[in-house]
Amino acid sequence: MNTAASVDSTHPPAPDAAHAGSDARTEERVVDSLEHLGRVVEDSGPVYLRYSCGFAADRTSTSRDGESGLTLPGLSVNPLTPEDWWTRPLEDWLARQICQYRHLAEQEERYAWILTGTPIGRGPDCEPLLTDVVPLGRISDQLLREAGRVYDERFDAGNRP
Repeated sequence: MNTAASVDSTHPPAPDAAHAGSDARTEERVVDSLEHLGRVVEDSGPVYLRYSCGFAADRTSTSRDGESGLTLPGLSVNPLTPEDWWTRPLEDWLARQICQYRHLAEQEERYAWILTGTPIGRGPDCEPLLTDVVPLGRISDQLLREAGRVYDERFDAGNRP
């Protein structure tokens, strides 16, 4: 997810059926552990993470590239479904993906939430861009802390090739 991307409510896409029919109970689901998130990812096909003001704020918006000022054709997200080459435990992948942009949860009124949608392209940091977004739930502060502990214990953060 592009840390420079922001929600652009001045250029909303046309409403679609996926947005109109979303289940409010799904939007309100709170995922509170890596184990719980792993079950959601395994059961829901491609799942993504987004740090923002939430689905209600994003449902009629797209992301914007902060450096160029260009409106992106979808919402900037981070994949939670691991790539085929990932051979470590699913919980390690989830912790790493959550922690890559956890600083965004510290911004006013932003939180982490999980979603599915239709990939429409890639953003300037090669992050997936989604349309037809369907919320799956919200990441709890407890899960953010757990992911941080796992990430700090199991990864050499900052080590580059």
